[in-house]
Amino acid sequence: MVVFTQLLHVSVLVADLPTALAFYQGVLGLTPNSQRPALGYPGAWLDLNPTQQIHLLQLPNPDPVHGRPAHGGQDRHFALAVTDLQTLQQALESAGVAYTLSQSGRRALFCRDPDGNAIECLEIRPC
Repeated sequence: MVVFTQLLHVSVLVADLPTALAFYQGVLGLTPNSQRPALGYPGAWLDLNPTQQIHLLQLPNPDPVHGRPAHGGQDRHFALAVTDLQTLQQALESAGVAYTLSQSGRRALFCRDPDGNAIECLEIRPC
């Protein structure tokens, strides 16, 4: 039986790398990783921690940006753990980024990046 031990990265298609970086780096505070090799198209790797990343790929996107569900939990998405949901809410509000709270009652929210990719942010406080 195959045993998976962790998720290493998520790749996200973006239309404009500087716009995407303004969101992921400027609003969410992720750090670019300089180890990305030349792949023949613009992109960036952003570190979540020493072993996990988000890969931004500036490539044509076959999915629509508009007309997606208003709540990201009803769309394909990836989830990130945050230690303080209120601080994230303040950062999103300051940047004018819309979000919805989790419909399950968990301390979580859903937002979208400038390309319509849905992101779940779930508060998990360290022990």
